[in-house]
Amino acid sequence: MKKNTKRKKVLIAGAAGFIGSHLCDRFMNEGYQVVAMDNLITGSLQNISHLFKEENFSFHHHDVSKFVHVPGKLDYILHFASPASPIDYLKMPIQTLKVGSLGTHNLLGLAKEKNARILIASTSEVYGDPLEHPQNENYWGNVNPIGPRGVYDEAKRFQEAMTMAYQRYHGLETRIVRIFNTYGPRMRVNDGRALPAFISQALTGRDITVFGDGSQTRSFCYISDMVEGILKILFGDYALPVNVGNPNEITILEFAKEILRLIPESNSKIIYKDLPVDDPQQRRPDIQLISKLYNWKPEVARTRGIELTIPYFKNKLNA
Repeated sequence: MKKNTKRKKVLIAGAAGFIGSHLCDRFMNEGYQVVAMDNLITGSLQNISHLFKEENFSFHHHDVSKFVHVPGKLDYILHFASPASPIDYLKMPIQTLKVGSLGTHNLLGLAKEKNARILIASTSEVYGDPLEHPQNENYWGNVNPIGPRGVYDEAKRFQEAMTMAYQRYHGLETRIVRIFNTYGPRMRVNDGRALPAFISQALTGRDITVFGDGSQTRSFCYISDMVEGILKILFGDYALPVNVGNPNEITILEFAKEILRLIPESNSKIIYKDLPVDDPQQRRPDIQLISKLYNWKPEVARTRGIELTIPYFKNKLNA
């Protein structure tokens, strides 16, 4: 069957990843023609395999750090291609820097060629180990550019600078979303971040590993809320960075205890390990800007979101 050429067309880079795959679902449900792109170094085809039968969905196994060509028109580009967990970007530092620099440059050039609007996925890590709390978009951050986490933090900071240069110099329609901790089905079990680590440890009876004394804080946003916030920013008219996350803050130690309460069959114990280098001590988004611009706020409470996520991990661990 011939694709419906009247449909709006979106390219999603990093489409086989956690957030990217949920964006594919959303755009397909909204009636778009979706071009999915991923080099699969951290993404999984299982996240999007249910879409392969759809006539308006196509997948391209490609690294956006190399020249990107998409035939025909494009209305929107979403750049979600990047390793995103410390385990990944410490193992793949060069690829992380390249996708944030060369990959961003390639996709901005494609957006300029196609006269498409582009949304860049940035991160709360641009704030580093923050000296201001909570973090709002006007805070410039406290980042160690040569520390082990710098490959991710600085790649994303460069990505934002490059995007704003294209917006100011070329008049390109650009959007930047600063994503805070997000969770839900399709996270990788071995992702390395607190939520997948704690859930998988609790489900398998292993010790739950808390780094430091567990007093560091995080804020967790459920995936459906995150997707909604991303789309509001994409379709809105504000070009500067916008935080998206859930401001409900919790210490890592309390979070570990919460996971154990929600998995009562677990016999896991909490143990403590040394804090990683440059690990942020506080992380909570100030979401006044997105609330004011787009009347967005998270709807899914953390406990409910975890309850929705646990069955996915059970299935993955038992597979």
